[in-house]
Amino acid sequence: MNREPNPDCAAAAEDLAELRLLHLADSALPIGALAHSFGLETLVAGELLTVRDLPEFLAGYLQEAGALEAVACREAYRVADPNQRGMLAERWLDLNDALSALKPARESRDASASLGRNFLQAAITLGDFPVLREAREASVTSKSLIHHAAAFGLVSAVLGFDVNRAVLAYLHQMIASLVSACQRLLPIGQNEATSILWNLKPAVIEASAFSASRTLDTVTCFMPLLDWGAMEHPALRTRLFIS
Repeated sequence: MNREPNPDCAAAAEDLAELRLLHLADSALPIGALAHSFGLETLVAGELLTVRDLPEFLAGYLQEAGALEAVACREAYRVADPNQRGMLAERWLDLNDALSALKPARESRDASASLGRNFLQAAITLGDFPVLREAREASVTSKSLIHHAAAFGLVSAVLGFDVNRAVLAYLHQMIASLVSACQRLLPIGQNEATSILWNLKPAVIEASAFSASRTLDTVTCFMPLLDWGAMEHPALRTRLFIS
């Protein structure tokens, strides 16, 4: 006998997926995000970034770096496609290697890899996920980096999250982490930080929508000042952040 699908069960499954996505996209997830400024600390130390500049700067960050990360997240989501299961390791490694090549600053590249490695490991501990274990093992064996955006996309696919919602969630936690870093670097109160993040939401949506029609071969990211800031970061006399 065929049974009609239970709408309550379907709704509960969607609610559970939404809660899990919110959990993994929380900028306070203990993967080390609070330790990184991705070059912002250098810009603040050099008085190249002020409170007044911050909203416009972060909107530009989403337009450039955000678009790149969103594309990587989407491509990693497709890596988990069960119809191409036999090529998973190869496609996973190629994606992360390509993303490494698009990050010219070693400090930002290493920061992304640290977060990605920690995020993937945290997700693996939450259940039995052979795809995630295979991806991690391939990266360890080849000594390839695991970038945060790639790890988030792959995990989102394995857990059955909607790809568009996953990309939005990833971008939102990324920019929330930067706003949090700026609170420790600049004289920004809680209310102003909340307002900045609130007003950046349309830019998050725009970056996500833009990424839907791009690949890593066609997306560009031009932020030379921030790349310089990341490269110069180890030379700062005093530092709050790793990157």
